[in-house]
Order: sequence, then C-alpha cells, then structure tokens
Amino acid sequence: MSGQMQASGTRTPAYRAYIPWRERNGRFSPLGLAVFLAILAPGAHLAYGLLAGTLGAKPVTEVLHGTGDWAVRFLLLSLLVSPLRRVSGWGKLIGIRRMLGLAAAGYALAHLGLYVVDQSFDLAKVASEIVLRVYLTIGFVALVGLLALAATSTDGAIRRMGPNWHRLHRLTYPIAVLAAVHFFLQSKADVTEAVLMAGFLVALFACRIVQKIGLRLTSPLVLAGIAVFAGLATAGIEYLWYALATGVPAERVLAANLDFRYSIRPAWWVFGIMLAIAALPLVLRLGSRARQAVAQGAAGRG
Repeated sequence: MSGQMQASGTRTPAYRAYIPWRERNGRFSPLGLAVFLAILAPGAHLAYGLLAGTLGAKPVTEVLHGTGDWAVRFLLLSLLVSPLRRVSGWGKLIGIRRMLGLAAAGYALAHLGLYVVDQSFDLAKVASEIVLRVYLTIGFVALVGLLALAATSTDGAIRRMGPNWHRLHRLTYPIAVLAAVHFFLQSKADVTEAVLMAGFLVALFACRIVQKIGLRLTSPLVLAGIAVFAGLATAGIEYLWYALATGVPAERVLAANLDFRYSIRPAWWVFGIMLAIAALPLVLRLGSRARQAVAQGAAGRG
C-alpha cells in the first residue's frame, strides 16, 4: 500500500494530488485507469442491485457482505503486486499497489458503514457488538489497521515518517491475517470463499518466505513448489475448520476435493492459479526467444 519515494536529489512539490490513471511523471497510465475502473466495478454493481431491488429480502445485508468480501480481495491483490512484479519483471505493476490498498481500506470502511445502517444507526449497539463479539472485534482492529496504512500511503507521509513508515506498513500481513480470521468467523456454515482467501494468503506468505531465505521467486520450480504447498495447506485449513468449528463431517469435505462432479474446491483454485503464475516465467522466456528469432531473421533478410 505504498508509493515509492522520489529519487534523491530531485525536488517534489509539497503536495501532489494522487490521480490513479497518471504515472509519477504525469503521463497517462492505461494500466492505472483499467485497475481504477475495475476497483469501482464491484461497488457500482452492489449499488445498482441495492437501488434496483435485485438483492433479495435483505439487500443491505447483501451489500454489507459484498463490501467485506471485496475489501479482503483487494487487500490480497495489493500483497500480490510485489511477488508478481518480480515474477513478470514488469516494473509498472508497483504503481497499482497503492490503489489496491486504498481500495481495500475504502471497501472495509463501507463495510462498517453498512453495518451501522443494518443496525438502524444505533451506535451504542454497534459499539457494544464490536466489543462483545470476537469476530467483530477482530474485524474492527483490521479496519483500523487498514485506515492507518491508507492515511500514511502518501509520498509526504513516507518522507516524514522515514524508517517508521516501513515498520508500520509491515503490518499489512498481520492485518490480512486478521481480515481472514474475521472472514471465517462471520461466514458461519459456508466458508468456501474464506478458505479460498486463506489459501491465497498462505501462498503470499510462502512467496515472502522464499525471498527471505534467498531462493529466486523467478524460478518456475520454486513457484511450482509454492503452488503445491499452498494447495495442500488450503485443503488442510478447510479440513481443520470443519473438524473444529462445525458439525459437518470434515473427512467428507476433504474427500470432496477429489470429486469434481459438483464443484471445484478452493484448494484446487489456489493450486491452479499459483501454477499458472509458476508458468509465467517460462512463457515470458519463450516469448523473448521468439522475438529475438524474428529480429535475427529480419536482420538476416536485410
């Protein structure tokens, strides 16, 4: 959820408005505009459903859950930016990290606001519920953390805070863990989406650990190992949840991972997507070689 510091020796204005579809040099960014519109799309869809009356008997509750879901999704996407940039070598990806982090904070704040609406604006009741219900306490702490990160995501905050900025923004992963736990606890019986998000979070942690121990994140073999580990961990998380927190037979849920007649379980989605990322370096290398071959052929004919 960061902006990058200006290169040393260059002057920056005291204030610069953050415009998502502009690069730091002021040029138009098609990627930034596309991501900005993609961020707005879920909110627009939920708002339309609310106004059109297509969200069932409890429309506010549906939008409440939808904003919470997207807050977690955008938070994980913001964490994905750095490893994906290293895997792909596409440096411009770093420019959308701040936007995704701000989107996560915005949807989370809307999530809380809709909870207040759902409780008929009874702020005393809202406060007591947050204090007394563990899953709401966890979610509120995650929201406060997200708002702190969002408030300090500006270039000015980076300059003023110095090393403390990096210390604060290392809390992004713990905040993501809190958000995932909140997701689980409020999902109750159907935790498919929560398991999926937890699995992706495990994969992101694995990417971070791989970098810390000095392995190359650009290695397809290393990424494939992360895919296998994250997939198995996702299945394990799902099994443990059903074994410890519900009356549903956990063995039956675990066995469902091998039955594709009705649905594809979260473990396979995590494994498949991470495996696709593992294939990305190979695809990029093949593309580079193909371009080189074409260039050499053209030079030979010339």
